[in-house]
Amino acid sequence: MRGKKGGIACGDRIEYQLTAAEQGVIETVCPRTSLLYRSDAFKEKIIAANVTQVIIVVAAIPSFSEELINRCLVAAESEDIEVLIVLNKADLVEPAHIAMETLSLYRDLGYRVLPLCALQDISALRPYLSNHLSVLAGQSGMGKSTLLNTLVPQARRATAEISLALDSGCHTTTHSQLYSIDDNSAIIDSPGFQEFGLNHITEESLAWGFVEFHPYLGQCKFNNCRHITEPGCALVQAVQQEKISSRRFGFYHRLLRR
Repeated sequence: MRGKKGGIACGDRIEYQLTAAEQGVIETVCPRTSLLYRSDAFKEKIIAANVTQVIIVVAAIPSFSEELINRCLVAAESEDIEVLIVLNKADLVEPAHIAMETLSLYRDLGYRVLPLCALQDISALRPYLSNHLSVLAGQSGMGKSTLLNTLVPQARRATAEISLALDSGCHTTTHSQLYSIDDNSAIIDSPGFQEFGLNHITEESLAWGFVEFHPYLGQCKFNNCRHITEPGCALVQAVQQEKISSRRFGFYHRLLRR
């Protein structure tokens, strides 16, 4: 950028002026339609701008964090971004079956869940990418780079073996990068993360990030209800009546503590 550094995200649309062959300066950053980022009490980390779809990549092995899925869902809901959950390494039958049991909760909530194996066949994924600027998000070791390399062979993103002893993957992607799929579709590969801070999201917005809470918000006895143990809380009553999953309600309480 002219006169300063930073402030640009992968996926931004810009106006620029050429200064030499293959060199130039950014004159204007066009208004964003969405901004996906994570934050803690000290800093913010922009993941991508203008995305229309977040693809949360999890795997049968190594284990994935369900709390991180919920954090990604809240971040996506806060920006009105569509979500697709991809279960990679679905060829590992028994671990994939266990993983799908966990993910069935999110499928029942209306989120799309797609099992596949990035090393074998990703044809089922391609229709979901059409007319979207998608971003791959998830923990290290879930197979995001392998998935991207299969989709876009020229990407040649680095991959690494997972540690079975530590039940975790290695961090290989160091920066976000956008790749075109066709004239109307593109995909952004982002670095894996083990944490997804939501410090920028207010408590009220946090509750709206849980789609099944929507019918009950505003129905509590007290206007400033935090939906913990307050009397007359519509969400607490819905959980007691098994209209809302106690597991998801537990994640909401954990995210309240950030």
